[in-house]
Amino acid sequence: MTGRASKAPRQGSTTDFLLAAGSPDAPAVVEAKRVVTYGQLRADVARILAALNARGVAPGARIAVLAENSAFWVAAYLAALHGHVAVPFSTKLPAAEVTRLADWAGCAAVLMDARHERAYGDAFGDRPRVTDADLADATAPAWPDAEVDLDQDAALMFTSGTTASPKAVRITHRNLWANTASIIEYLGLRADDRMLVVLPFFYCYGASLLHTHLRVGGSLAVCNTFTFPETALQMIERERCTGLAGVPSTYQLLLRASSFGTRRLPSLRHLQQAGGKLPPVLIEELVAAQPQARVFVMYGQTEATARLSYLPPNLLSTKLGSIGRGIPGVTLAVVDEHGDPVSPGVAGEIVAAGQNISPGYLGDAAATREKFTGGRLRTGDLAVLDEDGFIFIVDRLADFIKSWGNRVSSQEVEGAALRLTDLVSAAAVGVPDPDAGEAIVLVAVRRRGSTLSEEDIAAHLRATLAKHMVPRSIRLVDALPLNENGKLVKARVRDMVREAGEA
Repeated sequence: MTGRASKAPRQGSTTDFLLAAGSPDAPAVVEAKRVVTYGQLRADVARILAALNARGVAPGARIAVLAENSAFWVAAYLAALHGHVAVPFSTKLPAAEVTRLADWAGCAAVLMDARHERAYGDAFGDRPRVTDADLADATAPAWPDAEVDLDQDAALMFTSGTTASPKAVRITHRNLWANTASIIEYLGLRADDRMLVVLPFFYCYGASLLHTHLRVGGSLAVCNTFTFPETALQMIERERCTGLAGVPSTYQLLLRASSFGTRRLPSLRHLQQAGGKLPPVLIEELVAAQPQARVFVMYGQTEATARLSYLPPNLLSTKLGSIGRGIPGVTLAVVDEHGDPVSPGVAGEIVAAGQNISPGYLGDAAATREKFTGGRLRTGDLAVLDEDGFIFIVDRLADFIKSWGNRVSSQEVEGAALRLTDLVSAAAVGVPDPDAGEAIVLVAVRRRGSTLSEEDIAAHLRATLAKHMVPRSIRLVDALPLNENGKLVKARVRDMVREAGEA
């Protein structure tokens, strides 16, 4: 196991930390056809650890976890955190990419559900493996003791790769403990909270839902069919879920293509939004859709374990569009190119410091030096502060469009387009243009059955935006390209535009 040297004494494992509050008979994971209690979950973790030990896997090994969201995924991940290093894999990757990443990360064993063995069994070669089928008739052994150095690696989390090739972020036990405690504090999570999980656990946002709800003795209701959002709403109703977390595409689909806005879901008491900017008009719709639920607009990165900031729900009306301020234990600043704080209203890059900040990337010293400087994380997001110290993101540095000598925020163009309620989602990108430098192109998805035309959208934007921000062309498509976490991938949108002959 690699990591920074620590002067702190060794602690009980992160798995012990996460499971400490869950009583044996309390529900931990709710699946479509069964409920797994904390006692059953602990027994499965012990079975997996015993199986790894029997297969000769040494303590501290990197353990691949590849499964769909399930009680098995949770048990496998917790087993890997108990004296090993968890390496979660996306179930959407090609088998050849899984092989490459497993070799590069040095995975010594794999925990995989049986349903994925056909697709990925050969991808891990002859590494020792444990599947859910191995646990069916296994006797639960005694709980094994494990200690960890908090500054050693707990997990390697692959970044989403929305702007570049994925990297493996080193998340230490201290990172995980700190971020979990901070999120629980500002959300006010309790043992009777039940989160509907539509985000994959292999994504840091999805993993944070697991960390926080297990830590307080709450439960996770797993929904793997969000392509049909009404199924998720039925599960919220049936299982009396108190929370829902999503990325922008999650809420765009719920608000513009489901009954979420008119259906009463009284059990919901908090909604979490992160993973990209949800336009203010949709935040307002979200608040109105379920007025009994507190809406938390949040901001984070994989390099920060998960969360960096949140906007208190009571400030949504006065600070609409802001990501708030740093969560407990996190300091955020907006700085210029020299690293000096900017004045209110002046754009700069967000940098972050706190115990949740990763020590860096696995095997990539150059990228680590570029991203982590002076003990701070450079986020790559351009933002401005208001007079009260609240942060408003302008755009990703990589997503700005340079057109006719102006720097245009793609998010501002998208937000203006989405004021048309017949649009479900939109993406603005720049394409090479000999005169403008980059021409603005908007790609959008309509509600099913809508007759809204490209000219209707263009007319709305001409009346809404400054002239230099109006897209040169608009394209309506059936769907925008999302990564395995449900996040929009601008690079693929640009490819779509180029292939359509816009460049």
